[in-house]
Amino acid sequence: MKLTRRYRFSASHRLHAPSLSGDDNARIYGKCNNPFGHGHDYMLEVVVRGPLNAGTGLVVDLRGLDDLVRREVIDAFDHRNLNADVPAFGEVVPTSENLAVEAGRRLRSAWQKRFGDAPALEKIRIHETRRNIFELSL
Repeated sequence: MKLTRRYRFSASHRLHAPSLSGDDNARIYGKCNNPFGHGHDYMLEVVVRGPLNAGTGLVVDLRGLDDLVRREVIDAFDHRNLNADVPAFGEVVPTSENLAVEAGRRLRSAWQKRFGDAPALEKIRIHETRRNIFELSL
């Protein structure tokens, strides 16, 4: 059985790689290289897979999942400037691809302690815009 749970958060960022020239940053990142940054209302989808619990009929304890995602991802990213407020992006450009990688890293690092081997954290998706959705298989 698979379950997909959705969460929302808002954050700002500037896409700028210090190793690139100003012209290269402008060419690669376009308007997302604005020196003042810009924001998104992100949607995070967390996909879990596992057997149904015979007693509860659930694949995952939803309250436990919500608490874990809130603590590890939402609280860290929501209403933050990703460049300035999230240490993981001190040296890494906070693209939505890298945001998915960091969210996945945070969830994986806490998953075993909270859930053990079942259910498994299968993937996450970051919806940046209606046109841009990033998926990370874990």
